[in-house]
Amino acid sequence: MAGWMQQVLDWLDRPPPGAPAPAPVRAAPGQRAVLLAGQRVPYRLQRARRKSIGMTVGADGLAVRAPSGVTLATIDAALQDKADWIVRKLGEMQQRQRLQEDARIVWQAGAQLPYLGVPLTLQLDATQQRRQQLQPEVAGSGAQLFLGLAQDAQPAQIRDATQAWFMRQARSHFSARLDHFAPQLGVQYRRLRLSSAATRWGSARSDGSIMLNWRLLHYRPALIDYVVVHELSHLRVMDHSPQFWGTVATLVPDYAQLRQQLRAQPAPPWD
Repeated sequence: MAGWMQQVLDWLDRPPPGAPAPAPVRAAPGQRAVLLAGQRVPYRLQRARRKSIGMTVGADGLAVRAPSGVTLATIDAALQDKADWIVRKLGEMQQRQRLQEDARIVWQAGAQLPYLGVPLTLQLDATQQRRQQLQPEVAGSGAQLFLGLAQDAQPAQIRDATQAWFMRQARSHFSARLDHFAPQLGVQYRRLRLSSAATRWGSARSDGSIMLNWRLLHYRPALIDYVVVHELSHLRVMDHSPQFWGTVATLVPDYAQLRQQLRAQPAPPWD
C-alpha cells in the first residue's frame, strides 16, 4: 500500500519549468495512468458487473470500477470530467499522510500524544505506587501519564503499556457516554466492544452491539460524543437516510462540522 501511495505522491509533484518530460509510466496489471489537470495520476482499474463508472480516492490512491464493456477511452473521459475533484482528493490524502507522519509517536520517556484533545506526556517510573497513574492537566500544559516501567524500557514495552491504559480509559469513557445518550434517544445497547480498526471509528448492529475505536480517546470529548450518538442512532435507523441524520441532530445539532473535523484530524500512528 505504501509503495502505491508513494507512486501517487510522486506523480502529484509537478516538475519545474524547463525540466525534461517524465518517463512513460510502466503500469502493473490492472494499473493505468491518466493526465488530469496537468498532473499524471495513476489509477487501479477493476472491471465489475455494474452499469456506470465508479471512482474512489483513498489511502491506496485512485481506484476505478467500470463495466466490462466500457472502453478505456470512455473511462479516461469520465476521469477527465472529474479531474478537479480527483486531484483535490489526492492532495487532501497527501496532506493527511503528512499530518500522520508528523504526529507519529516516538515511544520513549517524554513522548507526547493527544488524550481527550490535550497533550499527554509519558513518564517512566518503576515504583509500584505510580503504576499507570495519570496526573491531571496543570496550567494548560496537558497531563502526564506515569507508567510503571524502568527508564531503559524498550519502545514496544512503552507502547503496549500505554495502549493497555488507553483501552481501559476508553471502555470507561465510552460506557459513560453511551449510558448518558442512550436514554435520550430511547434506545438500549447490549454490549460495548473496542475496535482497533485503521479507518473506522465505530459501528452498530441490530442486536444492540456497539463497537467503538479506542483511538477515539485522542480527540476532544465533543468529537467522541458525536461518534457515540452516531452509533446509538443506528439502533433506531440502520441506514444513513435523512431520518438517521435527523436523529443524530436531535442531540448533536452541529454533527456536520464535528464529522468534518474528525475527518481532517488523523489520529497519530501507533506503529
